[in-house]
Amino acid sequence: MELKNKRVLVVGLGKSGMAAALFLRDQGARVTVSDTRSAVALAGEIPTLLDAGIMVEAGGHGLLTFRRQDLIVVSPGVPYDTPELKQVRAFGALAPPIIGELELASRYLQGKVVAITGSNGKTTTTSLLGKIFADAGGPTLVGGNIGTPVIDLIAPSTPETVSVLEVSSFQLETVVEFHPQIAVVLNITPDHLDRHGTFENYAAMKTRITARQGPEDFLVLNGEDKPTQMLAGKTRAQVFWFSGRRPIKQGAFVHGESILFIPRESAKPEPILPIAEIPLKGAHNVENVLAAVCAARLGGIPAESIRASVATFKAVEHRLEFVAAIRGVEFYNDSKATNVDATRKALEAFPGGVHLILGGKDKNSDYMELSDLLRARCKVVYTIGSAAEKIERHLAGVVKIVSAGTLDVAVRKAAEDAVAGDVVLLAPACSSFDQFENYEQRGRVFKELVKQLSAVSF
Repeated sequence: MELKNKRVLVVGLGKSGMAAALFLRDQGARVTVSDTRSAVALAGEIPTLLDAGIMVEAGGHGLLTFRRQDLIVVSPGVPYDTPELKQVRAFGALAPPIIGELELASRYLQGKVVAITGSNGKTTTTSLLGKIFADAGGPTLVGGNIGTPVIDLIAPSTPETVSVLEVSSFQLETVVEFHPQIAVVLNITPDHLDRHGTFENYAAMKTRITARQGPEDFLVLNGEDKPTQMLAGKTRAQVFWFSGRRPIKQGAFVHGESILFIPRESAKPEPILPIAEIPLKGAHNVENVLAAVCAARLGGIPAESIRASVATFKAVEHRLEFVAAIRGVEFYNDSKATNVDATRKALEAFPGGVHLILGGKDKNSDYMELSDLLRARCKVVYTIGSAAEKIERHLAGVVKIVSAGTLDVAVRKAAEDAVAGDVVLLAPACSSFDQFENYEQRGRVFKELVKQLSAVSF
């Protein structure tokens, strides 16, 4: 892609937008950035951009700004159907190409790409796979939706590098030529319906991870997730499976108390590791390990190396993260549980006695799907955030509900109600953007509130 002297607009100044703007400027492009946030809100970014010779449009998007470009690069947080982008696309053949940061970076990234998507488990699986490849001794980079923009991986990448990327539906919405040699789809359950509109649209975004794969590539799918299974008929790649419930013809599965891998139909299964050596809580994390095992073996990593990496893997922050035990009550931070299915999996990790903190910004979710599990395992639900009223309406009569409003009130009330042997679990089933900057901040605040409890008498 020739960028020198090209007029390029970057829409959205999140972490990846900022990285894209600076990269484009380094390539000789004439860059403008546009963001709906005010100049005051962008005070931390604007000086760096101006010093780099990048024009800044703050406080809204101007249609003329969008028209006068050779290329538009959209940050993941900007909806593809935002009015200005829709008007640009209406120009048809005269419209500038519209791509995302992932697509832009993929055209410059060297080496092999392993990409992981799914509604839940992406970050844990990406982190584990990155560790497995790195522990095996090869040059390995980890980035994408996990925190480091893919753009920032370009400079350190080489032809020998393996880049392990977490990719979201938002990022996949704007890919064109993105081509991972190994793609993993963990699961597809309702999420981000406030952005994508319907589950069908959301699932279609996930399908795009394999659109450019060919017969020499690999697609790893969940053998127990029906929407994911459908991708097997939509790819040209070699399909491998993972399953925690039954043997499969080709891929990774649980047999007895161990994980096995079978490289092709009729081959002898290879033992990888005992289930007991997985240091993560919950059956869903067994699935994440299975997916990582399958992708790692397809990437040429020996079984004994995979086993050692899994055994020494530490839980990712904000994913069923043990925080503390106070008066016999255990506190867990699963702030990354931003949809109903993630909350379900968190609840399934505990046999009962759960005091659950639910709420935040609603994503057009159906909280009634949690009803049976809440009856069986939950003592009290504490609601917070803008989704509280909807959650209370959906779960009325299912479980005792305490309207807490804010996270600090919820933590205090849960600590007062819980008795030794109980669990206080933050697994909100919502995004965090009504009361927090992101789920990471929500998780950090939760941990700090729990830390403060140790000095309080109940």
